[in-house]
Amino acid sequence: MALLHACLEMQRAGQFEFTLDVVHVHHGLSPHADAWTAFCQERSAYYGLPCEVVRVEVERGSSDGLEGAARRARHAVFRDRDCDWLLLAHHQDDQAETMLFNLLRGSGLAGAAGMHECNGRLLRPWLDVTRAEIERYAQEKALTWIVDESNADERFSRNYLRARIFPVLRERFPAGPRNLARAAGHFSEARRLLDELACLDLGDAPQGFPLSLKCLKNLSEARARNLLRFLFSIRQVPIPSEARLSEAVQQLCEAGPDKHPVIRFGPYELVRRRDQVDLLTI
Repeated sequence: MALLHACLEMQRAGQFEFTLDVVHVHHGLSPHADAWTAFCQERSAYYGLPCEVVRVEVERGSSDGLEGAARRARHAVFRDRDCDWLLLAHHQDDQAETMLFNLLRGSGLAGAAGMHECNGRLLRPWLDVTRAEIERYAQEKALTWIVDESNADERFSRNYLRARIFPVLRERFPAGPRNLARAAGHFSEARRLLDELACLDLGDAPQGFPLSLKCLKNLSEARARNLLRFLFSIRQVPIPSEARLSEAVQQLCEAGPDKHPVIRFGPYELVRRRDQVDLLTI
C-alpha cells in the first residue's frame, strides 16, 4: 500500500509520465483471502485505479514447501502481465532475511545475491529502504493495510528468522540487516560476472534450451554447472542444489550414447536426447 501510494504521489507530481494498474494474486491459502481481495479492490477503486484479480492454484506437497510453491504461482502471474514494468515492495529487511535464509539452505552465489532490484520487468525499488521507514511513511500518510496472519507462524522458516533470529542479531550487530543486504549486492555483482562467463562459454549458441551436449562436455564441471544455472535463470526456473546440478552434469556428460538420462527437479526435467540437452516441464 505504501508503494502504491508513493507511485500515485510521483504521478500526481508529474515526476514521471506513466499509467498505473493494480494486480492482486489470490492464493487461496488463508481463510481471509477473499477479504484481502475485497480490500485491494476497494482501495484501488478509491484511488481510481483498475484492479485485476488473478486466482491461482498453489501446489500442495511441493518439494520446496508451500512458500516456494506460492511464489512459483505468483511469479507465473507476473510473467503473464501485459505491462512494461511490475513493481514489488520488497525492502532491505526482506533482502537480509532472504540472503540468510538462502545461505542456511546451502544456496550458492545466486542465493547469496538475494533478490535483484531489476529482474526482467520486475522492479524492486525499495531494497535499500527499511521496514521501519516504510511503516513510518504509511503512518504519516494515514494509509490502511492488511497484516497477513501467516507472518506470525514460526513454522515457516522466514518467519522464524524474522521473529527469533534477527532480534538477537540486532542486539549484537545493530547494522547487521543493513550489512547483510549490502553484502547481497556484492554477491549479485559476482553473479553478473559469472553470467558473463556463461555467455562466453555458450559462444554463438542461443541463450536457451536445447543446449548442445558438446558445449557442456567441453567445460569443466564448475563451468558446466554455472552454464546450467545461467540458462535456468533465463527461463526463470528455480535453480536446483549444487549436489543436484553436479549429478545432472555427470549423468548428461558421462552416459553412453545409447542412454537418455533424465534428471528431475520439482516440475521440471533435464533430458538428453541425441546430442542435445533440453529442459521440459512435467
